[in-house]
Amino acid sequence: MNSGNPIYTVQAVNTAFDILELVSEQQMQTDLPHLAAKVGMTHNKVFRLLATLSERGFIERDIVSGCYQLGYSSVSFAQKMLRNSSVINLAHPVMEILARKHDEAVYMTVIKGDEVLFLDMVDCEQQIKASSMVGNKFPFFTNAAGKVIKALESRELIERLLNKKQARTKNMPDPAKLVSELMEIRSNGGIAVDCNGLGDGISSVAVAVKDYAGKVIGAITLLAPSFRMVQERIEDEIIPSLVEGAALISGKFGYTPA
Repeated sequence: MNSGNPIYTVQAVNTAFDILELVSEQQMQTDLPHLAAKVGMTHNKVFRLLATLSERGFIERDIVSGCYQLGYSSVSFAQKMLRNSSVINLAHPVMEILARKHDEAVYMTVIKGDEVLFLDMVDCEQQIKASSMVGNKFPFFTNAAGKVIKALESRELIERLLNKKQARTKNMPDPAKLVSELMEIRSNGGIAVDCNGLGDGISSVAVAVKDYAGKVIGAITLLAPSFRMVQERIEDEIIPSLVEGAALISGKFGYTPA
């Protein structure tokens, strides 16, 4: 049975997933009228879906604002999924070592289309640090992880960016400059440093993680306030550690350098 065939889909289930996705985007207004308008259904039908999702604990309603947010069941479901992820299971012990060594937040990141998903994190003990990025997606060109993965993942991307006639993604830097940066990352074996792409005063350093076939499956990424990420520390301490850590994780996936 082809489960992707529209004949077999249930509209109410599709709409429920649309609602969950909208509610997960916390920067958006998520009260009943807004959700009904976004999914193109009556207030009554959307209210019944919201009531069902609330009863199962997947969303909850803020009494004061009337807006909905993800509930405990969504969080629990996500945690169960993450625990079963081989990427996380294999990478997490190495991430713990790196986070303790540098006392900075360390992430495992993967690519989803043209966006980077911050999949897992080991946090640091610093008082001043960036908010957790776990579960968030960002355009690849805004951070070191995305640039590393795209630079090594596909020559086609670089060729596409060279095509000036292609419509540029919102906020994307000048294609020529981005291509130059990706080519430099590619030439140095998959190491990238980015400042302010994820927010003012935030720096990220990333090194590619590969599988047995040499395919890039993600990037180990250290993220910290820029005032702690001085050039000497990045070059002498952080990059060598991340290279070693990425090699350990890649080895767990069967990768052996040529």
